[in-house]
Amino acid sequence: MYYSEIVDIESVYYPILAAIGVPVNLMAIVILSRGKCGLSKCITRYMVAMATADLSVLLIDVIFRRIADIYSWPTYLTYTPVCKIIHYLAPVAVDCSVWFTVAFTFDRFVAISTKNMKAKYCIERTASIVILTVTPSVCLQNLPLPFAYVPYIPIELNLGCAKDVYFYMRREWMVFSWIEQLFTPVIPFCLILLFNALTVRRISVASRVRRSLRDLSVGENKKDQEMVNRRRSVVLLLAISSSFILLWATSVAHFIALRCFNLSLRRSWTNHLFEFEKVGFMLQLLSSCTNTAIYTVTQRKFRDDWERTNKRRPPDPRFAGIPGIRLRVMTRDSPVPIRNQDTRSNSTT
Repeated sequence: MYYSEIVDIESVYYPILAAIGVPVNLMAIVILSRGKCGLSKCITRYMVAMATADLSVLLIDVIFRRIADIYSWPTYLTYTPVCKIIHYLAPVAVDCSVWFTVAFTFDRFVAISTKNMKAKYCIERTASIVILTVTPSVCLQNLPLPFAYVPYIPIELNLGCAKDVYFYMRREWMVFSWIEQLFTPVIPFCLILLFNALTVRRISVASRVRRSLRDLSVGENKKDQEMVNRRRSVVLLLAISSSFILLWATSVAHFIALRCFNLSLRRSWTNHLFEFEKVGFMLQLLSSCTNTAIYTVTQRKFRDDWERTNKRRPPDPRFAGIPGIRLRVMTRDSPVPIRNQDTRSNSTT
């Protein structure tokens, strides 16, 4: 695969991703904010934060960064100061999305595995504190990043931005690069795997114990509502976590191949490592659209609210644009709307 082929794929892939992901995440934020999906306020708070971060990723990283680089060169987005801001905000949005997923996974692990901490940790106030702590921490962690970029075109034009050659040579920048890659996605990847493994182990043990106790109860044929609620929560957790793991696995493998096995750092157009990195970017940005699909598949109330929102009856097109007619939403107690009469006199001359 050559560079032109990769660009052709990206020129089609990223606009489709933005066209689907932006309205879908906006709809998810609206529906989840209503609080009618049958989820706790703590879970809802994390999901709204994740959907907002995913929307920011699509707007900043996909539209303002990648689509703008492909379709609109040069524009005001390519001025070096603006370009540096975009290259700073894009990793911030991605890191927020990733660490919100880690926080949600840990919250569900605490809720299922530790009953003593559940009442104190798995509440809306704690979720708000975690979100408000993660966001500035991510901003501070990426703060040196704009200083790593220099104008792509000669300084007189001040257009574009690319990483300075010293970024790959100076020790401080190499340390920062390691910290950046470990912070996202290596450490979150490992944490999500760990929390999911512990959660599944805890659930399997608790389910066997609860099933054995119910078997000892004579004449107990009712559905175990506690197990139903727990199963629904676990399905949502595992679906979101598994999606993250699968879509970020390529980026983690690229990091291991590039840093740990000392493969070539030269990213020529025909280098397979470069192609591998590009595929990893496309998959990790796809994760910004998958959560809403997971909500729709796994959460019945979310799906019902989505259908109600999309099936709202539009105004009757027969009356569109006709003067003197006002369309109103009728309720049982609403008065009958009166059509405005023509003010012209019908008297004969």
